[in-house]
Amino acid sequence: MLYPVATESRVVVDLGGIWKFMIDKEVEPIEVSQPLSTNNVVAVPASFNDQTVTKEIREHNGYIWYEKEFTVAKQLRNERLVLRFGSATHEAWVYLNGKEITHHKGGFTPFEVEINDFLVDGSNRLTVRLSNLLDYSTLPVGNYSEEKDENGRIVRKVDENFDFFNYAGLHRPVKIYSTPRDYIEDIVIVPDVDLAAKKAEVQIYTKTAGEFDEVRVTILDEQGQQIAQSSGSELHVSIENVQLWQPLNAYLYTAKVEGIKGGETVDVYEESFGVRKVEVKDGKFLINGEPFYFKGFGKHEDTFVQGRGLNEAYNVLDINLMKQMGANSFRTSHYPYSEEMMRLCDREGIVVIDETPAVGLFHGFGFDLNGEKKTSDTWNVLQTAEAHEQVIRELVGRDKNHACVVMWSIANESAQHVDGAYEYFEPLFKLTRELDPQKRPCTLVNIMMATPEEDRCTELVDVIALNRYYGWYFQTGDLKAAEEETRKELLAWQEKYPEKPIMYTEYGADTVAGFHSPYGEPFSEEYQEDYYRMNSKVFDEVSNFVGEQLWNFADFQTKFGIMRVQGNKKGVFTRSREPKMVVRYLSERWNSIPNFGYKN
Repeated sequence: MLYPVATESRVVVDLGGIWKFMIDKEVEPIEVSQPLSTNNVVAVPASFNDQTVTKEIREHNGYIWYEKEFTVAKQLRNERLVLRFGSATHEAWVYLNGKEITHHKGGFTPFEVEINDFLVDGSNRLTVRLSNLLDYSTLPVGNYSEEKDENGRIVRKVDENFDFFNYAGLHRPVKIYSTPRDYIEDIVIVPDVDLAAKKAEVQIYTKTAGEFDEVRVTILDEQGQQIAQSSGSELHVSIENVQLWQPLNAYLYTAKVEGIKGGETVDVYEESFGVRKVEVKDGKFLINGEPFYFKGFGKHEDTFVQGRGLNEAYNVLDINLMKQMGANSFRTSHYPYSEEMMRLCDREGIVVIDETPAVGLFHGFGFDLNGEKKTSDTWNVLQTAEAHEQVIRELVGRDKNHACVVMWSIANESAQHVDGAYEYFEPLFKLTRELDPQKRPCTLVNIMMATPEEDRCTELVDVIALNRYYGWYFQTGDLKAAEEETRKELLAWQEKYPEKPIMYTEYGADTVAGFHSPYGEPFSEEYQEDYYRMNSKVFDEVSNFVGEQLWNFADFQTKFGIMRVQGNKKGVFTRSREPKMVVRYLSERWNSIPNFGYKN
């Protein structure tokens, strides 16, 4: 799916701003043929939850309504007009002038629909019904229940089966874009690099609708100079003296695709792309033939007021804070991030592990990590395979051309240590590898219980990605014992899978900003620094260890729990991006570690 951009043949209209808003109390049906009967408003894009001061709205589980009026310029009415949602969390029914025009389930990927046949002259009324409900068939997974109150009204409840707040709403831009009636529908770009010859063969596949006499592809360098040109829906273009896309040193080419009829350019689309080579070999993760070392974070799309909604200023700030620390990467924990963030990472040279929203695939999730009685039932109880396949198709379809994406994460912290896990994940890995034209490595982020002895799924992965909390959830406050366990397990993984790189995708300790202790107590800033120093020491001893992505970049909102006061405090920054003491140590470490060659 192409990101909506304005070109010589295309216009983009942003429908962001103030929308009418109401929660659905399910007392009486909402009649979509009439305007919503509410004076309440919220901003889009953003979560709805934190924009009001009403507990009932913030904690509402069920259905939510949005409405916006817009007008389409007469000059555009003869064009093909498409309504596009960057995301709608978690399920959406869309109505235009009282008629349902599309439906989409899944809260973190885009969807779109042609609207020409539903438009009227003058003002048009766009109504969206959303659901923030999650259950055992959705991704993420939620524990859903319902009951009736004294008036017979259904009261719905979702207990998140994951450790972050269930923000919902129109989180990403809502836009209308135009194309000609004959148009470019999709573009697939697959670079193949000859590193020794400094040359790239770029395969470009274009999908069009309607009829063109010619589809012309022109490759432009960063200065806008033409370096190659060819025609066809499937073609190869050679780039001599190729400039590689490198971590923290991005170089982007542009593929200008033109649909031509009768000698005239009818439609044009420009897709930026980077040329780089990604592979896993002999226990190393190679980018452009060199052993890469991941330095960075797990993070969340999470800011004050906007919740999980797109905040481009925070995106820019976060990337700048990462670069200042010497970080080069992050994982989109635990769902696909906005297209705007992915495009920014392409431009800034930030390496991304792109993750599906498959979090909570663990029956009976809780804070007792020493064992949950229900866990063994996971693969009989959960019914997420259909949603999982859908989101893989949508994620790869959306992000296939991004140079920043070097690996797919199929899921986070699933019950991969119990019977049935391999049978669940094997077809999903196969599907991802079939769909990805660039054949990136794949991983499955490993939960603590899935030790080398208990794990069922590591045969499927290209990179062993571990979430480990020795010294926090286990051996709390005892960093000496935690160091021994960390070393023991990492060496066990390396011995069992000597051909696979190993990295940490989570490790951290909750830390209250401003809390200091002469004894290095847990939750103090001193303990957080000592914790990271201990882990760093062990990482440097393991030859196949290729990266450290800590948990978390910044404090973030979670559901209520006795271990969560104003959310999760494992951030090395506060939620408002103020640094905790450990940032100095991590900055010194990461700035001293080269992106390449640290573990030769």
